[in-house]
Amino acid sequence: MSDLKRTPLFPEYEKLGGKTVDFGGWDLPVQFNGIKHEHEVTRTKAGLFDVSHMGEIVVKGPESLPFLQKVMTNDISKLTPKRAQYTFMCYEDGGTVDDLIVYMLDEDFYLLVVNAANTEKDFEWLNKQNNNGAEIKNVSSDYVQLALQGPDAEAVLQKLTDTDLSGIKFFRFENPVAFSGVEKDAIVSRTGYTGEDGFEIYIDAGSGRDLWNQIFEAGKDFGVEPIGLGARDTLRFEAKLALYGQELSKDITPVEAGMKFAVKINKDSDFIGKAKLAEQIENGADRKLVGIEMIDKGIPRTGYQVYKDEKEAGFVTSGTQSPTLQKNVGLALVKTEFAELGTELEVQVRKRKLKAEVVKTPFYKRDK
Repeated sequence: MSDLKRTPLFPEYEKLGGKTVDFGGWDLPVQFNGIKHEHEVTRTKAGLFDVSHMGEIVVKGPESLPFLQKVMTNDISKLTPKRAQYTFMCYEDGGTVDDLIVYMLDEDFYLLVVNAANTEKDFEWLNKQNNNGAEIKNVSSDYVQLALQGPDAEAVLQKLTDTDLSGIKFFRFENPVAFSGVEKDAIVSRTGYTGEDGFEIYIDAGSGRDLWNQIFEAGKDFGVEPIGLGARDTLRFEAKLALYGQELSKDITPVEAGMKFAVKINKDSDFIGKAKLAEQIENGADRKLVGIEMIDKGIPRTGYQVYKDEKEAGFVTSGTQSPTLQKNVGLALVKTEFAELGTELEVQVRKRKLKAEVVKTPFYKRDK
């Protein structure tokens, strides 16, 4: 385990009894008090996640906007300071380099938050495409990133700051935000990966542990608990939030994954992968990501093959027993002809083909 990377919060896991696993080269907690319990805490109260393994890359300088417009599928020109945007980087064939969030910190100054396992690959990809002089720097080790998610997230975090958190709308952020008992200021954005309301907080690595402990202190009366990777995955899955390497990959385009909302083929700038993605949007992709619910008893796991009338139809990208719904459900990338709601499919679970049905997604949507 000594070769694994650890976030600055690793010593706190041991105090809290976190069970750690190798997650893409990082020694991270998979659970503290049980995945289903942590899932419910986040859905009903508030849960605190250490997501400091995520990557942060700064792009700045007068050429930063045209550069980002070239490498991102979304329209970065629509951003103004203190706004964030979900987007993709794609290869020429439309396959996904990564999905990420771009924060506009100031004019000509952007923070890219990328998937942990892709940080080095993304950094190299950006530098390879950079022929117009934008300044690109990997600043991942500078930050601790915390996520406080759940219906009580705002009430808990508001106890620690004079900044009016209710004024931060979805995919917007405040910077700087000062927290009591914490030396450095932070970026606080209303974003998350759970399907619940909440915040993602970026703070100097040296102040991360103080903020972590202050949030637990403020959240005592609310029942705030630490949440591991296991519940993070079931929460994002129920809300149909893509996981890179499963719903998205170099072989799966954002359009196939059902996320063309972040692919702006009509923006003024050309971008890498535009021709293929435009073709898929205009003519329809050959494959589509759908929700499936098992009719027969069995769980559709990642990678399981899906069939229709003995013909190969696609494969499961993610699947589990939904803690909220108490149903065995999955996401599957299938041929578009088999993607209609109500279509009966079969999932190869070990040596048996078990019946499933195409259903609506997301599986869970919070009450506004």
